[in-house]
Amino acid sequence: MFVLLLMQSLFWLIAGISAMPFALAGEVYMGGLGVLTMLLALATLLLGIGVLWRMRRARALTIALEVVCLFGAAVLLLLPIGSNGGVVSILVNTALPVAVLVLLRKEAGRTF
Repeated sequence: MFVLLLMQSLFWLIAGISAMPFALAGEVYMGGLGVLTMLLALATLLLGIGVLWRMRRARALTIALEVVCLFGAAVLLLLPIGSNGGVVSILVNTALPVAVLVLLRKEAGRTF
């Protein structure tokens, strides 16, 4: 579970860092978008630590975050707005949140 959230956090961190050169090239809003993406990566990392420590609130917030991610992925896949529709995009935007949700739906006391 923690590893999947760590991977998701790293993907968002890389996306935030890759937006910064566009901010230097004159697209100012990309700087703010990059900072917001990196803050989302930090929040996901902290939620992963909270889930690792079995905090109920972190588990609930993580479920909410993953549902929002799935909604955003559905919007990206259904609307023709120029987003990447490749295999990596589908795996990162849909398969990773689904895997986290499947693992989070288990009760806290069950180990299998």
